[in-house]
Amino acid sequence: MSRYMERAEALRNDPDVHYNCAQSVLMAFCEDKGLAPEMAGALTANLGSGMRIAGTCGAMVGGLLVLGLYGVNDPVIISSYWKEFMGKHDGMNQCRDLLRVNAAKGNPKKPHCDNMVYEAVELTERILKEQGKI
Repeated sequence: MSRYMERAEALRNDPDVHYNCAQSVLMAFCEDKGLAPEMAGALTANLGSGMRIAGTCGAMVGGLLVLGLYGVNDPVIISSYWKEFMGKHDGMNQCRDLLRVNAAKGNPKKPHCDNMVYEAVELTERILKEQGKI
């Protein structure tokens, strides 16, 4: 398991603080680029729960923030990020839709959201490695 994944898991399982999906992804990577975890947490505070309106998945957005922080902004790479992520979720990227499908399967919310964070960390880390950023 990578140190980024270990960090994301620790954040998601912190009994004292609830880190939203976007926070968990960005904070897993931020310190390597000199961004303090507190600042990363503040920057992403309103991106959880689909930007607080059940919109775009915070885990997916968190990954994009990490890619930008590391200087990965090529439209082809970003498009492939979206396609791969959404391809695993029947083309969906909206928190409301992802949670609705998850609930219809009888699954609890937290494990679903945890898995979205872990998918985002894994995909983001892979892209960063492919681009020679980590």
